[in-house]
Amino acid sequence: MSDTFSSIPIIDWRRLQDPETRTETLDQLREAIFVVGFLYLTNHGLEDLIKRTHARLPDLFDLPTQVKEKCNMINSPAFVGYTRLGAETTAFKTDLREQYDFGTPGMKKWTGNEDIWWRLEGESQYPDVAGVKELVEEYISESAKLSQEFMRFVSESLSLPPDTFASFKGNMDRLKFVKYPQSPPNSQGVGPHKDSAGLFTFLSQDDTGGLQVLNKNGQWIDAPPIEGSLVTNIQQGLEAITGGICAATTHRVIAPTTRTRYSIPFFLGVRMDLTLEELRESAAHIVARIPVSDDRKKRAVDVPSEFLSPLYSCFGEAYLRNRIISHPDVGQKWYPELYEKYTKQELS
Repeated sequence: MSDTFSSIPIIDWRRLQDPETRTETLDQLREAIFVVGFLYLTNHGLEDLIKRTHARLPDLFDLPTQVKEKCNMINSPAFVGYTRLGAETTAFKTDLREQYDFGTPGMKKWTGNEDIWWRLEGESQYPDVAGVKELVEEYISESAKLSQEFMRFVSESLSLPPDTFASFKGNMDRLKFVKYPQSPPNSQGVGPHKDSAGLFTFLSQDDTGGLQVLNKNGQWIDAPPIEGSLVTNIQQGLEAITGGICAATTHRVIAPTTRTRYSIPFFLGVRMDLTLEELRESAAHIVARIPVSDDRKKRAVDVPSEFLSPLYSCFGEAYLRNRIISHPDVGQKWYPELYEKYTKQELS
């Protein structure tokens, strides 16, 4: 098994489900998880839903400003809603993208008696356009089913029981509709980062290109569009749960220079109340059962992650910090004291 990669592997969902090709494809999935942290998932069954959703995006972003601003994220302590161009930062630089954030519907309302990070599980805001709410909820529902089944296959590929990661699943998954407008050369669509919203990301990108993944040699590897596929990657939640053996991979989007780019990422969420102590205990148990070399296990422990930092008692606290830093306007409005704390804080 190589230590790095020069391309993104392709995993055929139908071959995972077929008993005759399952073992071979699980081996391919295992290598993709260990070496790359990214893969293309094809023949997954959501192609029609993805196509219908992409068809709606240009009109949603071309809505009058006052319509979009009515559901601005600034109204939401859960960090869901519309974000205007340039209002989000990654790696302390402005991202040249415009987006809508949504979450799993039906979340319990925060009363003030629970820990503050439970406010992140809030109800979504939708643009006032017929059919959008229904489309979003369908996309979230179908993606959640696919992603949880995928998670079982990942467990099997690691020689773990299929339900190993089920207890880490949170209540609220997240979905984004993203627009990257035509920009000057070498502009930051979204800066280098590891996804932090949970366990896995499932991204549908259009045919524009611009997504790049950082390999172990420090080279940026293109992840060109494959029609109908979902670009699937490990998030920092799974990285922490596996003690760094399954590492999240840094990636970025170079802003397009000749046309607009649209993408739809879905994020499979982690339990907000997953404590650092529980995480370490579970990670040690899981790591001991994954058949990898002692050298890999030793190296994995050294992987930095904000979710393994002693600064945060649980995933919810770490994730709230992440949201406040990424969306400073929302953070200052709803969490002013935490905004002051986190903007001055250095991760250990």
